[in-house]
Amino acid sequence: MAEETDRVRYIVLGASGGIGEATARRLRKAGHDVVLTGRDPGAIEALASELGGEAVRLDVESGEGWDKLASVAGPSLDGLVYAAGTINLKPFTRLSDDDFLRDFRINALGAASAVRHCLPALQASEAASIVLFSTVAVDQGFPAHASIAMAKGAVVGLMRSLSAELAPRIRVNAIAPSLVDTPLGRTVAGNEKMVEAVAKLHPIPRLGHADEIAALACFLLSPDAGWITGQTIGVDGGRSTLRTGRG
Repeated sequence: MAEETDRVRYIVLGASGGIGEATARRLRKAGHDVVLTGRDPGAIEALASELGGEAVRLDVESGEGWDKLASVAGPSLDGLVYAAGTINLKPFTRLSDDDFLRDFRINALGAASAVRHCLPALQASEAASIVLFSTVAVDQGFPAHASIAMAKGAVVGLMRSLSAELAPRIRVNAIAPSLVDTPLGRTVAGNEKMVEAVAKLHPIPRLGHADEIAALACFLLSPDAGWITGQTIGVDGGRSTLRTGRG
């Protein structure tokens, strides 16, 4: 654990499973205080109990729990990670208004709401950091990704606007993964044949691991990233920039 003088305080939204949980685990291992949110009270309370953090039930889709966020943020907050999200892959002709609205509400509006509720506490920190999540599909353009890419594209726009508006005191960045082997990712690649097919699309031919994404999230939260803001950084096995001729 870190020395007491090194302890800082973070909120991780969407911490019960996947990238959010991996980030929370890394932050606690470094000795930092964490507040964890999730929509499943049993799962989020169990994780908080294991890690020694604070649990708050928050359902981004329904809005239940937003009123608690400002109070748990406390007088000062050093960082916010918004890891709640969806993966909704359908051909454009099968997407309904509800599909588009749900993806936007959870991914983009949820991120904006989280920042809004935590902003007074973040502004009280000497050097706070916000980490949001986009996707490789925003810049690459994949079939059947219209709804999620539109929502995550809005996250990138939010990140850039906030990074300008909140500078220099609060840094804001986004991470854009490709498909990661998490419970959410497995809804897309639900069997080994599909995992193998998706893996071959990457120059590093496998799915990502949640802890690899969490490692970058924790770096962006830290003082070591003190001159990084307004960036979307890919962790995608090279998929966003490289073509190897394989697959």
